[in-house]
Amino acid sequence: MAHKIPKFSELPLDKNGPHHNAWGLYGKDDQLGTLNRLTDDIVKAASSEIQTGIRIGLDWPLDAQKDIPLFGRQAFHKEVYQKTPRIVNDDVWTFNTQSSTQWDGFRHFGYQKEAVFYNNTTLDQIHGTNGTPPTNTLGIGAWAAKGIVGRGILLDYHAWRLAQTPSPPHYNAFETGSISVADLQRVAEAQKTEIRFGDILLVRSGYMEAYAALSRAEIEAVRAKQPLTFTGVEQSDEMMEFLWSNFSAAGGDHPSWEAWPTQREYALHEVMLGGWGMPIGELFDLEALGRHCGEVGRWSFFLTSEPVNVPGGVASPPNALAIF
Repeated sequence: MAHKIPKFSELPLDKNGPHHNAWGLYGKDDQLGTLNRLTDDIVKAASSEIQTGIRIGLDWPLDAQKDIPLFGRQAFHKEVYQKTPRIVNDDVWTFNTQSSTQWDGFRHFGYQKEAVFYNNTTLDQIHGTNGTPPTNTLGIGAWAAKGIVGRGILLDYHAWRLAQTPSPPHYNAFETGSISVADLQRVAEAQKTEIRFGDILLVRSGYMEAYAALSRAEIEAVRAKQPLTFTGVEQSDEMMEFLWSNFSAAGGDHPSWEAWPTQREYALHEVMLGGWGMPIGELFDLEALGRHCGEVGRWSFFLTSEPVNVPGGVASPPNALAIF
């Protein structure tokens, strides 16, 4: 099947815009970016991944980081109250949409030097400042109409790394380190996982296992570091081309998706969110998924995710399921 997207070498599309942008590919008012790749035909084809009916949730609990979420974000709070005198309960939740598993929306991270978001959207348009009326442009609620649904693949870097004997590649979840395209391709080859255009990519780095082993004092020490440091996918032309050429969305189990702080003069967040409109997933709980994939020898599945329908929202819990 031919897929009509520009080659990576043809970016930027808008020559007046920042590096590697794909502005205007789906029109100047587009709200979906690379989610446009999830056509009806691609989603229908992905449904063939459903063979056993086994379902695995990918959301970490909303209160998983309790009162010490990273990046200074607000903790989840739940209030359950009785509607007296009836035997009826209601509850109220307050939380930062990025304090647990999340999709980063296109309002979250723009090009830093140019101070613009996807399709040349400005801070003034988002916030209604400097005489510009506020809008819901690029709000994550636009994704809710069709959701993020298609063929998901897990590249289980963590399992692959540990299998490299006698000396697995160095990995420390809490120091700046890069996972290369070459290694992700080796993972896919070892798993015999075919990458198809429009796939939703998930990378299991090993972060969740490492985080679960920390004491509270150790988590507080990690949280106090400035800047925070994490291992994630590398910043490189090769990584950008790999992502651009294949996927509709990409994410992983760690807090920053990419190596943090960035090791280049740009961040992947700028290019993916601000340049292409490619959703970034972070803090996905991939432990049960990784175990099941290893048991059945299949790392592809039908993935369904319904972001919360909040007009103008910046990010959302994914409400994601992998279905086999």
